[in-house]
Amino acid sequence: MPASPPASPLVAAASRPAVSPAVVALALALLLGLQPVTTDLYLPALPRLTRDFGATLAQSQLTMSALILAFGIGQLFWGPVADRFGRRPVLLLSLALYTAASVASALAPAIGWLVLWRTLQGAALAAAVVCARAMVRDFYEPTEGAHVMSKGMSGLGLIAIASPVLGGTLAATLGWRAPLGAVAAIGAVALAFVALRLPESLAPRNRQALRLGPLAGAVREVLGHRTFRAWSALVACTYGGLFAILALSSFVYIEVLGLAPGQFGIALASASVAYLLGTFQCRRWLLRHGLDGAVRRGAAFSLAGGLSMAALALAGVQEVWAVLLPQWLYAFGHGIHQPCGQAGAVGPFPRNAGVAAALNGFMLAATAFLVGLWVGQAMDGSTRPMGLVVGVFGIATATVGWTLVQRHGVPARVRTA
Repeated sequence: MPASPPASPLVAAASRPAVSPAVVALALALLLGLQPVTTDLYLPALPRLTRDFGATLAQSQLTMSALILAFGIGQLFWGPVADRFGRRPVLLLSLALYTAASVASALAPAIGWLVLWRTLQGAALAAAVVCARAMVRDFYEPTEGAHVMSKGMSGLGLIAIASPVLGGTLAATLGWRAPLGAVAAIGAVALAFVALRLPESLAPRNRQALRLGPLAGAVREVLGHRTFRAWSALVACTYGGLFAILALSSFVYIEVLGLAPGQFGIALASASVAYLLGTFQCRRWLLRHGLDGAVRRGAAFSLAGGLSMAALALAGVQEVWAVLLPQWLYAFGHGIHQPCGQAGAVGPFPRNAGVAAALNGFMLAATAFLVGLWVGQAMDGSTRPMGLVVGVFGIATATVGWTLVQRHGVPARVRTA
């Protein structure tokens, strides 16, 4: 029996519950905010737990890189599942798993167990993020979706500001397990919000999403689309540099530059303020210049941040300001590229938004995982490894933003200056 034709956009929109943009933005902030909560909140505790477990730097980096690998692979699974069964049931299940894995992480008796529970945490986190990105496409067209996404990213920015400060305070006063316990509590809050406030956004469900033939066809369609490839390349490049900062910053600031965990938390939070300002600027540039115009301007900040951090590190300037100021520039650019890139990547695929969000997220996570493997071996007691990696990704982000995104990111009829 042939499959029934997909519902028209008007029918699909009519069957969705009315949800205010404020609720959607808050949901995005909570769901996407779990990513910086999972990474940033425990970073001030990373050197201490490394010493307590008697682990090497490479072993402690596995608590980050294994999480990111599971996060990337998990999206390939959860994306089609969310297209088939809807966003809400997938979110409820994954957030329950995330909270449980977070509790287990806080109680881990050895570094190996911590890596295991962080891996499961990353797999559950994947569903929250992929459903959040797909939900934007369920409700909005790409440009409007980028605007709402930037509001959600502003909320994410506030969470990212608070996470390292809270993590540093907890680590300094209660030990390294306390930040991981706080992650579990935040996961429980996100689960409660979804259960009580967030309705299903997908209408209708794609009954073909998990069948091998249609799924393979959807993957080919997404990967073959030049717009998807352009935006995914941008997101992967900008996050590659950010992940290098996340993976190495605690050791650079605490072990190399001599900051206390609480001071490091403030330094990392200040970079999140720059990211938050970038999301605000993103909304202004979106209204004036569109998706491609916003990215064209944001790329200059990515390039300036990356090149300045690399140049100062190569010159041997081992000072806090020589890392922090370039980090602010790079984070500001990241606040522009992330909402544009995530909305742009799923924009062409209203019927397969979950698959598109999953593939986009996998590319991002695969890039971060490779960076994590490298930085775990590269730390040499200086700022050079972090500076060089951020410099490379600053150049790559600007190159993609000024070429591929300008050529393929937005249909010609809606391009703006």
